[in-house]
Amino acid sequence: MNTPRPLVRLMLAALTLSGSAAQADITIGVSLPLTGAASSLGIPMANQIKLFPEQIGGEKLKIVIADDATDPAKGAQNAKRFTEEGADLVVGSVVTPIAAAMAQHLNEAQVPQYALGPFANLPGKDGWSFRMVHAPELMAQAVMAHLRKSGVKTLGFLGYADAYGEGWLTEMNKLLAQPGAPTLVAVERFARTDSSVAAQALKLASTTPDAILVVASGGGAALPQRALAERAYKGRIYQTHAAASRDFLRLAGKDAEGAYVVAAPGIVPEQLPAGHVSKPLAQDFVKGYEGAYGAGTRAIYSASVYDVQLVLQMVIPKALKLGKPGTPAFRTALRDLTEQLGPQPVANGVLNFSKDNHWAYGPASPVMLRVAGGDWKVD
Repeated sequence: MNTPRPLVRLMLAALTLSGSAAQADITIGVSLPLTGAASSLGIPMANQIKLFPEQIGGEKLKIVIADDATDPAKGAQNAKRFTEEGADLVVGSVVTPIAAAMAQHLNEAQVPQYALGPFANLPGKDGWSFRMVHAPELMAQAVMAHLRKSGVKTLGFLGYADAYGEGWLTEMNKLLAQPGAPTLVAVERFARTDSSVAAQALKLASTTPDAILVVASGGGAALPQRALAERAYKGRIYQTHAAASRDFLRLAGKDAEGAYVVAAPGIVPEQLPAGHVSKPLAQDFVKGYEGAYGAGTRAIYSASVYDVQLVLQMVIPKALKLGKPGTPAFRTALRDLTEQLGPQPVANGVLNFSKDNHWAYGPASPVMLRVAGGDWKVD
């Protein structure tokens, strides 16, 4: 697939969206953590935004990237500012609590949100939000299938003490309650800003579970990985898809060897079988991203943003026939057309949007990886 890749005109967050843009410009506000604890997630996503085409459907894109600084209050402020200044669509944030905080305001303002963080459903408050990431439920099922296949009988849990960590724990507990599932022997939590998890790692290692599931993101996932290795834990370590980044491999180093990471096709297109529906799109993503930023820079987060671009290229031309940018009719058309997409292959799997399902990816999307030789290997 030959996707046009000229740099989109980005404006500093301090500038208004209205500015001097032509009335017909399609305005997209993007809120990402460019600083703070989750910046290792936000920066690769912003890099992919810079590869968006200048136009879709014959109309110019005007994209403003704002830093939410890994702070839900700041993300909510960004969402409010975007809507006050006429955004047609808002993308972000990748941090789960921030994405949820943004969703409530965007729902009230009736502005579509392509969220990049897997926040739980907010009944009556998220009808305009679409999660462009893999649901914890979906990825937890892939982890559980691998645990069962591997004969794991006991499991420990070490996760963020926030919505992302608790969401995963909730989904794992549902699966662990099924007959024949492993037994959860210990649960420990830590904050994204913690500089040490030594105490939690020691407690978990002392229970000697067959495997430990770590729920953290980017470079932050390396902290518990190293801590468990330092406590000579010999069992299996599983990481979630939020750890599928080069920052994790770099910061965890040799301690990452043998770790399992549930991920998505977008970061390993070379290892996918020829008939895999996401292979050509994943290859296109990697070619474009690494062509701009260097070999080995691909990330699952960037691939999700590439998929945002693919969705926009599907829905914007149709939405332009139903309303002009800057109008409620156009925003409503974007929402309705996104709901009507149905199954669509993209770089990170197969989209599965419908009116009753605002989660992007379906069951064909997860890929289990293992760290071997400092790189990802499909298991």
